[in-house]
Amino acid sequence: MGLKCGIVGLPNVGKSTLFNAISSAKAEAANFPFCTIEPNVGVVTVPDGRLQILEGLVNPQKVIPTVIEFVDIAGLVKGASKGEGLGNKFLANIREVDAIIHVIRCFEDPNVVHVAGSVDPVFDKEVIDTELQLKDLESVDKKILRLEKVAKSGDAKAKKAMESLHKFKDALKAGQNARAVDADEDDMEAIRDIHLLTIKPVLYVANVDEGSIQTGNAHVEQLQKEVAENAEVILLCAALEAQIAEFDDEEEKEMFLGEYGLKESGLNRLIAAAYRLLNLITYFTAGVQEVRAWTIKKGWKAPAAAGVIHTDFEKGFIKAEVIKLKDYQQFKTEATCRENGKIAVEGKEYVVCDGDIMHFRFNV
Repeated sequence: MGLKCGIVGLPNVGKSTLFNAISSAKAEAANFPFCTIEPNVGVVTVPDGRLQILEGLVNPQKVIPTVIEFVDIAGLVKGASKGEGLGNKFLANIREVDAIIHVIRCFEDPNVVHVAGSVDPVFDKEVIDTELQLKDLESVDKKILRLEKVAKSGDAKAKKAMESLHKFKDALKAGQNARAVDADEDDMEAIRDIHLLTIKPVLYVANVDEGSIQTGNAHVEQLQKEVAENAEVILLCAALEAQIAEFDDEEEKEMFLGEYGLKESGLNRLIAAAYRLLNLITYFTAGVQEVRAWTIKKGWKAPAAAGVIHTDFEKGFIKAEVIKLKDYQQFKTEATCRENGKIAVEGKEYVVCDGDIMHFRFNV
C-alpha cells in the first residue's frame, strides 16, 4: 500500500527546505511566498534495520524497502478557501494525501520574512485550520443541498445522511476539525464522497533553529500546549536536515549527528511518527531472490496482508507460514527454523504482527 504525506504550512516556514532535505526530488527554496507553485513529489526509503539483518541471513539478490511519498504543497494564505493566493491548488492537492505534515515556524530569523510579520506558531496553525475548515464547510453544505429534497420525501437513508452531515457542519462552524467529531460508521459513510480535508490525520513539525533542536524553545512550548490533546509535535531543524542529507558516509553522518546530541535524523523520527499516526506496521518476505518490506495497517489479518503483494494472494489465501525475526536470527536459516518448530502455520484469522517474516500459500 502506498503511503503519501503532504507537507503543508504558511509560506517561508521551511516546507521546501525540509522537503529538499528528505527527498531525492528538489524543490526550489526561496525567501518569498509561493516559490513552490506545483506540488513536488519525492519518494523516500523507510529506514528499517531489520532489513539489513535479513539481508545478512538470507543473502538475497536484492533488498526492497518500503517507501513514503512526500508531496511539497504550495504555500497557503488567509483566504485560500475562497481562492486567495494559490489556495485552490493547495486544497486540491491536499485531498490526495493520506496524512498532513504541518510545518510550523518556531525560529527567529530577521532575514526570513514571515507573512504575518512575526513568529506566532498558534496563529500559523489557526490560519491553515480555518481555511481547511471553511472549505470543508462548503463541501458539507453542497451535499446537504443535494440531499434535502430526497430527505424530505421520506427517504430513510438520506435522512440519516443529513443527520450525519449536520453533525459535521456544527463542528466545522464551531471552528473544529472534522476529525474531532465523534463519528460512527454511518457518519463516515455520509462524508466519504466529499473527501473532507480536516478528517485527515495531522502531524505537526516544529521547525526550530539548531540551538533549539534538543530542548525546544518558547515557540515550541506554545505549539505543544495548543495541540497537546490531539496531535504529536516533532522537533526538527530543516536547515540541519539539509546538511545531514549531504552525507553519503553513514559513519560521518553519525558523527555529525553526535555533535548535536542526536541519535538519528529528523527524517527517521518523522517517518516513525507518520507510521504511528496512521497506525502502520511492517512485515517482511524473505527469499534468495529478494528480501522485501511491506506496509500494512496494524490489526490486519493474514489474507489482507497477502493482498498487498497481489490481490490473487488474498482471494486464494490458504495459509501463511510465519517466522519471528528473533527466531530467524537464532537459527540462521528457514530450514533450521522449521526443524526447530519455529515456523508457525497460520490461517485466515491470524493478525499479522510488526516484524513478521511471512510466506503465503494460495490457490490461483
